[in-house]
Amino acid sequence: MAARGVLRTTDDGRLFFHCPGCSALHGVGAGEGAGPRWMWNGSFDKPTFTPSVMVEGVQPLTDEEHARVMAGETIEPRPLVCHSFVMVGRMHFLDDCTHALAGEIVDLPRLDIGQDG
Repeated sequence: MAARGVLRTTDDGRLFFHCPGCSALHGVGAGEGAGPRWMWNGSFDKPTFTPSVMVEGVQPLTDEEHARVMAGETIEPRPLVCHSFVMVGRMHFLDDCTHALAGEIVDLPRLDIGQDG
């Protein structure tokens, strides 16, 4: 993966960006290729993707939850929803997000080649 501006690129046309709400990378497919594809304005510094980007899954365990699991307790998974519009280098988080940035608008952070997400 190569970093350029606020995006990482892959050989198969996927574009990744760091989500400050999830503290993780999110990716979309752009251009030709298999799977769902997003329209992209071509900018590595101020990208716009359409349609919206929705990531669903399970929230990672906190350190306290991990300790409880290691002690034998069962922890009910908490759903993760991150739903945003990426427009002109900013993430517009929708209200259905399960993280603290729901309803907020934030700039996409620049990526360094060695940065993990």
